[in-house]
Amino acid sequence: MDSDTVWRHVDTQRGEVADLIEAIDARDPASWDTPSLCAGWTVGDVAAHLTLPNVPMSRMLFEVVRCGFRFNTAVHRLAIADTRTPAQIAADLRALVGFRRHPPGTTECEPLTDLLVHAQDICVPLDIDRPMPVDAAVAAAERVWGMGFPFNARKRFAGVRLVATDADFAVGAGREVRAPIRDLLLLLTGRPSAVTATG
Repeated sequence: MDSDTVWRHVDTQRGEVADLIEAIDARDPASWDTPSLCAGWTVGDVAAHLTLPNVPMSRMLFEVVRCGFRFNTAVHRLAIADTRTPAQIAADLRALVGFRRHPPGTTECEPLTDLLVHAQDICVPLDIDRPMPVDAAVAAAERVWGMGFPFNARKRFAGVRLVATDADFAVGAGREVRAPIRDLLLLLTGRPSAVTATG
């Protein structure tokens, strides 16, 4: 998938997830305290995290240094300390449409993967079925498979061949596991999934 197509998907996801945040808040504001699929994060934490590109670089560097250069700890600290309302988070996420920055050492597929997976982190615990655009999910899964840290997918699924049943995606070698690309992406990123690929 070319860069422009990836960014179009990113923009679409930002708008749709902003709508989702508002809909969840209107339905049940208590939902924000629900544990998400992302271990140690609530649904509200995940929603706030998706606006991370809005954080000034100076603030991000300060938090990273403050957390002993542990990036994941720094972004978690930012999320749990966030005091914005869901409406403000949704507005800030919409404001990112057209924004084209990604962290050094990453590609445009990282923001796409963040949006696709974190939307599921929010939706699955709340029993919301959120479809995933197949071509975007394939691009994200291919990136996760090839990138190593932080998911280390190749190592975790050594001896397994993962095959999408609804997309042109197949990686690995060994015992074959077949599932929709949405489930495979969740599996590759370490989320609880309907797919069992170990053992």
